[in-house]
Amino acid sequence: MKAIAINEFGGRDKLQFMDLPVPEIKPGEILVKVKAAGVNPVAWKIREGYIKDLFPYQFPIILGWDAAGIVEQAGGEVTRFTEGDEIFAYCRKPLVHGGAYSEYIVLEEEHAAIKPKNTSFEEAASIPLAALTAYQSLFDAAKLQPGETVLIHAAAGGVGGFGVQLAKDRGATVWGTASGHSSEYVQDLGGDRVVDYPQVDFREAVRSEYPDGVDVVFDCVGGEVLQKSTDIVKKGGRLISIVDDPAGLDRADIHSDFVFVAPNSSQLAELAQMVEQGRLRTHLSQVFPFGLEEAQKAHELSESGRTRGKMVLVL
Repeated sequence: MKAIAINEFGGRDKLQFMDLPVPEIKPGEILVKVKAAGVNPVAWKIREGYIKDLFPYQFPIILGWDAAGIVEQAGGEVTRFTEGDEIFAYCRKPLVHGGAYSEYIVLEEEHAAIKPKNTSFEEAASIPLAALTAYQSLFDAAKLQPGETVLIHAAAGGVGGFGVQLAKDRGATVWGTASGHSSEYVQDLGGDRVVDYPQVDFREAVRSEYPDGVDVVFDCVGGEVLQKSTDIVKKGGRLISIVDDPAGLDRADIHSDFVFVAPNSSQLAELAQMVEQGRLRTHLSQVFPFGLEEAQKAHELSESGRTRGKMVLVL
């Protein structure tokens, strides 16, 4: 099978087009013919070796943790999928080795759910990692409740955009930070107020409306933005980051947590239902053919941190 993979850590030049064996399935697994693969920041961070100490890995590493495709074969003990099912999946495995930038991928049942019927494979492949990240951050970690106020950093990004929609659907008042040209986009997703962060200090904007702070800050930026966010979480509020661990920040009177998204088929199925009901949508900023130069370009754009919505590779 054709795959885009690396044999060593480094820059975009380390990406290679490889011809690798089709992986074999074990009981409880499915073999999926990949139709589209999502492009996420974690892919270039793996490529660079930034998370090599977090997970065991084995070269060659096929990149990609988002996939949509068709079940080619179901192993013994598989109960939820049969040959021909159209699925989408969050593909992180215990061993970083076989990813979605390939013609075929083997997955455990827990990684996948039936694809939303009203989406293309390209759209479906853009959903799992980012939407699950937002879901687990806002609902599992922050336990966001109707009527609360949440500030989402990088609200126009892949995770942030899903976060805006999920929080609004839950009944929260949603603020987001984004550059000025993305304000209308975030509002269209359901944002009640968008702070143009290059021009306005988000802390001053929040304090002008909520002197005691907001209930939840969902951080998709990290660094200085995360540190400053401690100033505008109300006492007893929650600060959740998917970039840096907020443990140790100078606020003992709030709950802080770091979220690294985990596969969850039931949550993925719930997200699929929301998509089918029109309560959640994805935005494809770029769709690339499955090629080496295209993958390198997608990684370059992802590394810039200035993409709106999601990018996918189409096989």
